[in-house]
Amino acid sequence: MIDYVVIGKRIKELRQQRKWTQATLAERSEVEPSNISHIERAATKLSLPTLIKIANALDASLDELVYQNLNKSEHVSIARIDELLSDCTSLELNAICEVIATTKAVLRAKK
Repeated sequence: MIDYVVIGKRIKELRQQRKWTQATLAERSEVEPSNISHIERAATKLSLPTLIKIANALDASLDELVYQNLNKSEHVSIARIDELLSDCTSLELNAICEVIATTKAVLRAKK
C-alpha cells in the first residue's frame, strides 16, 4: 500500500531544505501550485508522471521520495544518514551514535 502522507511529507521536507516555496516547486516541476499543496498534505493521490516531475525538480530520485513505502530501502536510508551526518563534529557524531545504540536496543527489546 502506498502511504501518500509519507510521500507528501518527504516532498515538503526536500522543498524546505532548498528554501523553496510551494510556488517555486510548482514552477520548476510544471505542476499547479494548488496540486503541490494537496500532495504535501496527502489530500490527493499523485500520479507517476507528477511524481517524476517533482523528483526531477527537486533533483531527487524516486526512491528518495517513496523509500519508506519500499521493502528494500536500505541504500536510501544509508545515503540519508550520510547526508545528515556530513557536517557533524566528532562530539556530535559520538552523541548521535549513543542515541542510535540506545534506540536500537529499545526497539529490539519491544519485539
